Amino acid sequence: MSVRRPWLLPLAPLYGVALALKKQLFAWGWLKRSHLESTVISVGSVSAGGAGKTPFVLMLAGILRHRGYAVRILTRGYKRSSEMIARVEPFDDARWHGDEPVLLAQRSGVPVYVGADRYQAGVMAEQGEPSEKLVVHLLDDGFQHRRLARDIDIVLLTQEDVDDTLLPAGNLREPLETIAQADVVVLREEEADSLRSVVKGLSKSSNKPSIWTIRRTLSLGEAGDLALPTTPLAFCGIARPENFTRMLSAQGYEAARMVTFDDHHAYNEDDIAHLMQQARAIEANGFVTTEKDAVKLTPILRDRLETVGPIVIARLCVELLDEKQSLEQLVTMVGRLDRRRRESRLRSTCVRK
Repeated sequence: MSVRRPWLLPLAPLYGVALALKKQLFAWGWLKRSHLESTVISVGSVSAGGAGKTPFVLMLAGILRHRGYAVRILTRGYKRSSEMIARVEPFDDARWHGDEPVLLAQRSGVPVYVGADRYQAGVMAEQGEPSEKLVVHLLDDGFQHRRLARDIDIVLLTQEDVDDTLLPAGNLREPLETIAQADVVVLREEEADSLRSVVKGLSKSSNKPSIWTIRRTLSLGEAGDLALPTTPLAFCGIARPENFTRMLSAQGYEAARMVTFDDHHAYNEDDIAHLMQQARAIEANGFVTTEKDAVKLTPILRDRLETVGPIVIARLCVELLDEKQSLEQLVTMVGRLDRRRRESRLRSTCVRK
């Protein structure tokens, strides 16, 4: 078991009790769930970051969009400066809305709404984005957001989650046993064989979650037509920076040095000065960072870094293995996702009229 903050280990049971009490209040109906008109698919994890939810949401949004659904993404926007519920535009300020909402808006090609109250964000989406297509809300990082009812719970599970412990000593927001409450558990291809038995062991009821497998790849792009830096300084502010280093190495791209910041870190002039100083100390000729970090670099900050060398943006791409079967499972789980049934009802309505 991984204990990141061992001095806080005595508090982990108290956190677990508080979590169980909150769940029971929902079960008793003392805490209410709100329902949106359209289908809600939640994508979440049991950990406080690093499971890869954002790339998965982007991938699922693309699949559903190309299958003819009208997709809306509802997200929280952690560590954002605004408390408003709003639609996020692709080039909005990441400090205002949060890094993940802006990245989702840039990459998904679908409307993205941000707000701590995801139900109200969904209401805004349904009122502001009418569509003749079947609407599907993707609830980003929604496994713990029980105030919004969902039709499907998709949970990403990693080996690091299995080896972790509850907050505040570890990074688990829920005990692993809650995996059994999910409709779908998503495993990484390289971990699927070992974790499949873990999922089956946690799912003791007759309703066992479906298991999907994803393949992750890192795509390296550079500014303009400049070649990739041969001696890059890597930097990131993500939950599991060691995964970034590992994936860079798997691509055969070794960073001369890695500088890490806290998850969702907002970059400022001092950070840029520090990165430039580190880069010059090792004679780096450029930088490599993640997409989530890149959206927080203002044009002025980027210009300063580029006096050292180009900034390479590492894009994490996710592919769902056996996509057709997975989508068929979704439609089976949520009957109203069946577009043929809806089109049949529309035709019969037109005939009666």
